[in-house]
Amino acid sequence: MAGLILIAAIALFSLWMVFIYNRLVRLRNDVGSAWSQIDVQLKRRHDLIPNLVAAVKGYMDFERDTLERVVSARAAAAAAVGIHEKAVSEGRLTRAIDGLFMVMENYPVLKSSENVMHLQEELVSTENRIAFARQFYNDLVANLRTKLEVFPDTIIASLFSFRSAEYFSAGEEDMALPSAGLSMRRND
Repeated sequence: MAGLILIAAIALFSLWMVFIYNRLVRLRNDVGSAWSQIDVQLKRRHDLIPNLVAAVKGYMDFERDTLERVVSARAAAAAAVGIHEKAVSEGRLTRAIDGLFMVMENYPVLKSSENVMHLQEELVSTENRIAFARQFYNDLVANLRTKLEVFPDTIIASLFSFRSAEYFSAGEEDMALPSAGLSMRRND
C-alpha cells in the first residue's frame, strides 16, 4: 500500500512538473511570437518611409535637415539589434517622423497630394499597429516574468533555465515632445 502511495505521489509530482514546464514554454513562445509581430510592423514602417520621403522631397527644398533626420533614423532603426537597441532607435525614428509630419503642415501642396496623404495615412496606421503590438508584447512579458517569479513555478523555471524577456519600452528621450525645427523660408 505504501508503495502505491509513493508511486502515485511521484506520478502527481511529475505531472505537476510537466504542467508547469509546458505553461512556461507556452508563455515563452507567446512572447517570441509577439516580438515577431512587432518586427513585422517595424519592417512595414521601414518600407513606407522611403516612399514618403521621396514623395515630399521635391516640395520641401528648405527642409533637407528634417528629411535627413528621418532617413538617418530609419537606417539606424533597421540596423538595430536587440530589444533595447531597437526600442531606442525606433523611438528616435518615431520622433523624426513626427517632426516630418509637423513640417509637412507648412506645405499646402503636400496636403493636396493624394499620394502623400495616402502614405501618411498608411504610416499613421502602421504606428498604431506598432503601439498595439508593443502593448501586447509587454503584457506577455509581464505574464512570463510573473510566472518565472512565483512559487512553485520559479523552481521549474530555475531547473530548466527559463529566462525572463525584456520589455519593449521607450526611454526618457523618447517621451519628450518632438521638435519640428521649422524653417521660415518658402520656395514659392
